[in-house]
Amino acid sequence: MSGHSKFANIKHRKEKNDSAKGKIFTIIGREIAVAVKDGGADPFNNSRLAVVIAKAKANNMPNDTIDRGIKKAAGDLGNVNYEYVTYEGYGPNGIAIIVDALTDNKNRTAANVRSAFTKGNGSIGTPGCVSFMFDKKGQIIIDKEECNMESDELMMLALDAGAEDFSEEEDSFEIVCDPDLYEQVVAALEVAKIPMMSSEVTMIPQTFVDLTDEVTIKALQKTLDLLEEDDDVQAVYHNWDE
Repeated sequence: MSGHSKFANIKHRKEKNDSAKGKIFTIIGREIAVAVKDGGADPFNNSRLAVVIAKAKANNMPNDTIDRGIKKAAGDLGNVNYEYVTYEGYGPNGIAIIVDALTDNKNRTAANVRSAFTKGNGSIGTPGCVSFMFDKKGQIIIDKEECNMESDELMMLALDAGAEDFSEEEDSFEIVCDPDLYEQVVAALEVAKIPMMSSEVTMIPQTFVDLTDEVTIKALQKTLDLLEEDDDVQAVYHNWDE
């Protein structure tokens, strides 16, 4: 699965600035609230909450902040009205785009997402129109500079924990696993004290599309930027080979 890390690394380098980190913490905070509402405040009995906590830790959210978020959500269940919604569509040149949102106003979110596609010369499609081009996987990215373990040893650790693929890029390692085994793989890495640059259940493109026309690239980037800036948008997936 070489190539996935290239996309992930670009994405997470962008997220290292403070404003992007603030957006990530807001996203994770909403996910914690919904997870607690749906399954309770105990991550041992709530797999969705356990997955969100793993994501929070990988994004360096302080434990105190995570705990406060869980306690707040547990004591404020009646006011948690967010719901998940997914949009699928096409950017310029047929680039496949999936948008995951968590919103308390679906009309507002739908209008914003549609506007983002339109401004980038794209269009919203019907459910399922592009999702078949992606695989839902657990994906963990490890920065080589922060990892003291040799690549072969790390690979065996990941595979023994249930990972299905391990790849090495110039500056990182990528571990891919079945979503159902994601918590198990993350736990094994945590026990081994392996720092994770990113950790999430994500949508990985089966193939990537290369763009060379500057006008097309600019239009696509406009759509992606507008989506990323929307407070309701949790994640954006696409098959553009950046």
